[in-house]
Order: sequence, then C-alpha cells, then structure tokens
Amino acid sequence: MKKTPFITTLAFTLIMLVSFNLSAQDFAELNKSPMDAAAFPTDYKNPDKLIKVVYSRPQLKERSLDKLAPNGKVWRTGANEATEITLYTDMKLGSTLVKAGTYSLATIPGEKEWTIILNKDLNTWGSYFYNEANDVARITVPVGSSKKSIEAFSIAFKESDKGVDMFLGWDTTVVAVPFTK
Repeated sequence: MKKTPFITTLAFTLIMLVSFNLSAQDFAELNKSPMDAAAFPTDYKNPDKLIKVVYSRPQLKERSLDKLAPNGKVWRTGANEATEITLYTDMKLGSTLVKAGTYSLATIPGEKEWTIILNKDLNTWGSYFYNEANDVARITVPVGSSKKSIEAFSIAFKESDKGVDMFLGWDTTVVAVPFTK
C-alpha cells in the first residue's frame, strides 16, 4: 500500500481551509431591518391559519416616526421589500370582500387615521412602484397610542368577535385593522 507523502497531505489541507474561508465570505451581514412574520392563530401547532403577514422590522434608532413613515404618503408598512399579507380564507376588509390569496400591504399614515391598502402587486421593493390601479381593498382606521414607545415596527394579531384584528405598532402609534369573516 502506498503512503501519501506529508507535503501532499499538508497542501490538500491548506487548499481546503482556503476554499472554506472564501465560501464563508459570501454570506451577507445581518440585515438592519430583519424580516419577521406574524400569523393568526398564533399557536404554531394549529395548521389552520386565517392570516399571515411577512414584513421587515425597521428600528427607530432615535429617529422620528414621521420621517420614517411620512404622513400622507404611501408607505411599504415596514422596510425593504413590500410587506406581504396572505389570507387563507376569504375575508372582508371594511366592506370589501377579499379573496384568499397573497397581497402586498401598504399604508398611508396620518395624525388621526391611517389608510390600509391591500394591492395585487407582489415582489416589489418598498412602495416605489405602488400602483393604485391594482388596489384590491382600502380601509381607513383611527390612530391609537401605546403607553410606551415601540422601538421596532411590529405587527400582531388578536381574535375579535367577527374575525381577527391586525395591530400595527411603532413608536407610540398603534392602529387596529379589522378583518372579518
């Protein structure tokens, strides 16, 4: 049986170490606005979801909410790619019946009320390519407040008498968006 010379083994080991090191450099750093998801029901053992939203969570970092999500302008409702919302069953947003499916979620913030928009356009970056002609449903909801500041933009769901409410919260602003069955 032929023995592998020490130099050959050492060279092979060095080549492998260098190639592993180069591959590790392909990984991106942690996103400053990490992606998250919220769903209802929140019980992960329950496979029968009614609604799920996938969004990125920007942080205030000593900035003002009205600079990050300006009043009166369409906002992507998070950061990075447009937020996507999936309805697993037909539901109403306001008086509009929305068929089960996936939509982008946009908002128009305001001091006293926010406009919530479901739109057919998917896989878009931010709200730069927002096209009102592709809106599926809109509802205006009142602005509420939180006693403490919410550093990272957050979305949560809570069961209601007629369906489920989606809560959007950031800084001391909270809005409730009712989805009904």
